[in-house]
Amino acid sequence: MDRDGFWELVESARAEVDDTVADPDGVADSLTKALGQLATEEIAGFGVELERLQADSYCQDLWGAAYLINSGASDDGFDYFRGWLVAQGQEVWDAALADADSLADVVDEDLAEEFEGFNGEGMLTVAVNAYESATGSDKGYWEAVEEAGIDTPDVPMGENFDFDDTSEMRTRYPLLAALFLTD
Repeated sequence: MDRDGFWELVESARAEVDDTVADPDGVADSLTKALGQLATEEIAGFGVELERLQADSYCQDLWGAAYLINSGASDDGFDYFRGWLVAQGQEVWDAALADADSLADVVDEDLAEEFEGFNGEGMLTVAVNAYESATGSDKGYWEAVEEAGIDTPDVPMGENFDFDDTSEMRTRYPLLAALFLTD
């Protein structure tokens, strides 16, 4: 599956959910059902594209935004945030990778408190779950991902900076800081 096919499936799943910002799990559920209708090679291909997107987005700038938006972001928390970001669709994804501060147009500080952050953990497992449902095993799925040879960085790309430095965060993310920094 190519990246265009990946995003077409995500957009189709998003269309079935009233509020993807608050309900990334609804997108994940819809996507899992749609993937279940595909050939196993296509399901694995979707997973490969998801892994590529995760590798491409493993960067300090986006992690800093996730940290600010979610009042912290561990390694896993950053992964889950990027799952949430996929559930927002290609336009939001591309904008956030180009300028993480653009997420100020998407997130709502009240939702961050209500849902304890923007978390799309379920999005990260849609392909493997659909593959396992279709075949009874996840073995072929992981083989396809491994064969793709995705180079996942050991450390986030970009300049390292202190996420707890409010002055730095205000400089890097003026729009998000206006929403999420109170001091």
